[in-house]
Amino acid sequence: MITPPPPEWAPHDAVWIGFPSHPELWGGDCGPAQAEVAGFVRAVHARGRGERVLLVAANEEVGAAARALVGDFAEVVVERFGDVWLRDTGPILGGDGTAHRFDFNGWGRKYEYPGDEDVGDRLARRRGLAPVTHDWVLEGGAIDFDGTGLAVTTEQCLLNPNRNPELTRADIERRLRDQLGLTRILWLRDGLLNDHTDGHVDNLARFVAPGRLALPEPDGEDDPNWVVYQDAAKRARAFGVELVRIPSPGRVLDESGAIVPASYMNFYIGNAAVVIPLYGRPNDDAAVEAIQEIFPRHTAVGIRADHILTGGGSFHCISQQIPAR
Repeated sequence: MITPPPPEWAPHDAVWIGFPSHPELWGGDCGPAQAEVAGFVRAVHARGRGERVLLVAANEEVGAAARALVGDFAEVVVERFGDVWLRDTGPILGGDGTAHRFDFNGWGRKYEYPGDEDVGDRLARRRGLAPVTHDWVLEGGAIDFDGTGLAVTTEQCLLNPNRNPELTRADIERRLRDQLGLTRILWLRDGLLNDHTDGHVDNLARFVAPGRLALPEPDGEDDPNWVVYQDAAKRARAFGVELVRIPSPGRVLDESGAIVPASYMNFYIGNAAVVIPLYGRPNDDAAVEAIQEIFPRHTAVGIRADHILTGGGSFHCISQQIPAR
């Protein structure tokens, strides 16, 4: 019988964190994004309870810059990659230590960069793990686990024809059961507006305990994801999970005036800290307080992540935990 992946709040040996390495992908935001990542690294390390931070840079030159920023807070690992989102390109580590590797197609053929297709294999082998490969597309940010065999995902992503057009919902559920030991799947409909990933669930809904799901509370009807949050809550209640609500940052715009997929849900749960992305919004403090209540044994740390968001994600998207054996 396949052991399901452990939940993120289970103990970690270490965590891989991607370091922005290609300025051409970031416009003028690469340096500021690197500084925000360094703040994330320090927060995890300072309260790590033995959780090692492995900061992954794409080449030796960027690796030297990373070492200068983080000092002794992390071990810098140089492995070639294209984009920084290791949640999606890294391996999913199962409860038995198996490094599961799925096909990766650049988020539906939209962002294909050399190195992303096999960086997960190389990181796994560095840990002495032989990757187990699966011949269909699944990104780590597209699914979240509670450790009991229950997972949550979105139809927008996993049923998207740009991922696995030949697979039905039943096919995907069967593969999740047979390959990852997941026996129950909560299907939400859509992810956040303008999410480059086609609705990754880690920007929308996160398990925070067995059978307990955190979801944003809309910041009024002006919230661009008001309908998304309400539909997700309705489906979750019908499925039978317990809901806990976290404030939404509401309407967040970039310099051009476009709505961006800002979310407090893209937090990372470490051994001792929960690190939450902030955006200079009125609900920032309330979100940190709400997440602190959910995780009383952790320290909730809010860190600005505006520049990381210009690349399309935040702290959860750039990290992938390595569960303790």
